[in-house]
Amino acid sequence: MGGDDAAYAGRGVHRTAVEGLARRIFDGTYAEGATLDLPHLLEELEVSQTVLREAIKVLMAKGLLDARQKRGTFVRPLADWNLFDADVLRWKLAAGAPACFFSDLLELRRSIEPAAAALAAEQATEQDLAALDAALTAMAASDCDPVLHVRADTSFHLALLTASHNLFFTQMYRVIIPALVERDRAVHKGDFEQPHAIHRDVVDQIRRGDPDGAYMAVLDLLDMAQRDHP
Repeated sequence: MGGDDAAYAGRGVHRTAVEGLARRIFDGTYAEGATLDLPHLLEELEVSQTVLREAIKVLMAKGLLDARQKRGTFVRPLADWNLFDADVLRWKLAAGAPACFFSDLLELRRSIEPAAAALAAEQATEQDLAALDAALTAMAASDCDPVLHVRADTSFHLALLTASHNLFFTQMYRVIIPALVERDRAVHKGDFEQPHAIHRDVVDQIRRGDPDGAYMAVLDLLDMAQRDHP
């Protein structure tokens, strides 16, 4: 879900306008509560009023902007932004998310992933287990290559959520995976604890059909994640 695959689906000038306007919000050019200078944006983005109006509509739908008579178009508070939207999350991460963002993410993961693992222990199919095993194999083979490790780690957590066979848990990959990629990149800039064994324990508990064991194993994994990226 990274890179161009996650980008706003518009094309050409419309996409450029959406991305350009979003960038100005996320880099602080237009802070929370700020009113957009529409004539200036028309010049900066080199687009027509129609294109800019459509870009504003896109960002309004994502919770970033609102408009009021006598006030104009303005940036809504961060609490109103739809962080479950793929583009909003991508823009937030690209702008450099603060430590509190990852703390909030970890709290979200603590409420989702252990429960997903417990369900997986009851419902995982052979195909699910094969996907988890494949991710473990890739993780072990990644050695100290950060790119390969990030790829294997995200594959593992996607397979874990999928193995729950809960549609809502599975959909959480849209938030967890992109943020996990960014977190892993930060972790691999310094020393980190080799995670293969603790991931293996999660799979072992799922394979045994032990919901409580799988739940606790994921909590242990998340504790390790917190130590690596406090």
